[in-house]
Amino acid sequence: MNRRGPLGEREFRLLFAGRTISMVGSAMAPVALAFAVLDLSGSTTDLGIVLTARQVPTVLFILFGGVWADRLPRHHVMVASNLVSGSSQAAAAALLLSGHARLWHLAVLAALNGASSAFFFPASTGIVPQTVPGDLLQQANATLRLALNATNITGAALGGVIVGIAGSGTAIAVDAASYGLAALCIGAMNLPPGLRVEGSTVLRELRIGWHDFWSRTWLWAIVLQFAVVLAVETGSLNVLGPAVAKRHLGGAGAWGAVLAAESFGLVLTGTVMLRWRPRRILRTATFGVFPLALPLLALAWPAPLAVVIVSAFLAGVGIEVFGVLWDTAMQQEIPGERLSRLSAYDALGSFVLMPVGLAATGPVASLIGTRTAFLAAAAVITAATAAVLVSRDVRTLERHG
Repeated sequence: MNRRGPLGEREFRLLFAGRTISMVGSAMAPVALAFAVLDLSGSTTDLGIVLTARQVPTVLFILFGGVWADRLPRHHVMVASNLVSGSSQAAAAALLLSGHARLWHLAVLAALNGASSAFFFPASTGIVPQTVPGDLLQQANATLRLALNATNITGAALGGVIVGIAGSGTAIAVDAASYGLAALCIGAMNLPPGLRVEGSTVLRELRIGWHDFWSRTWLWAIVLQFAVVLAVETGSLNVLGPAVAKRHLGGAGAWGAVLAAESFGLVLTGTVMLRWRPRRILRTATFGVFPLALPLLALAWPAPLAVVIVSAFLAGVGIEVFGVLWDTAMQQEIPGERLSRLSAYDALGSFVLMPVGLAATGPVASLIGTRTAFLAAAAVITAATAAVLVSRDVRTLERHG
């Protein structure tokens, strides 16, 4: 074993550097895009439209992204994705900085960015075993996950600061530059040709995966739960949250602090989860979903900024508890040769209603009021999560060994 761990491996260092640089920019982008749209129109419905435009292509193309990541050298797929994403952000920044941006410009460019990300993430997941020996794989995944959560803290906070000082266009330009630097790092990787994976019967393998998906009650039950939870949580938090922050909490800097608090909860809990090993893994994971309702309740009135920040931190704690234990359950219960396919169905099922939530949140809030919309979203999250606990498989599935 390399005494320096996965960072002692050249290819992993390049992957780590590329992903981390890109993730800093990506953490800034939601803050910058939200306030760019609000500055243009002041409409939460318009913000929902732009966010939906980004999410729909991701949902549509993610299975195909997995196929191409298996058919082509994965680092080449990642470089191409970064270049497309960086170009879309550079165009958005140029339009905003020149004062020529229109809502439809941002929607089209967001859609292009979402489509390219559908190809990046399957490749970035599959490439990790190609960069480290098998005995370093767990450390490599843990290192990448901690980097993701840490950059969400710094990136969200930095995004709020840059938007507050220099405007949304500048923040999105920084994000575009981060994609370019990431492409340089990943493009420098040198993976042996023999590691390329071919997929000759894609449709048949997807059908087998679909059958396996529905044969596991705990799997489809939780995926259905998250289809609902992510739709209402993402819509209410990302569409209504920035507007509440702008009117009542202090603007972009305050909203960046809220997002950073959630990420800090992720990082802190990630270190705890390195040692804590609950026996009933899915039951514990499901209890971790309930705190996602807390920021929505805090924003409903809204509560003071400090209360909103604490609630976001607790939501981050819950998200990380669920995420680590869910990955453990998937890896433990699903054969390795089918894990990627079922993970793709997991992602698709969990994200499929997010565009609906993003698009519907603004009009619903206009109809029933922002406070009522937040309270309704919190109630839906609580009810959907409680319903999953009815499943005996969810309550009783235990850690092996």
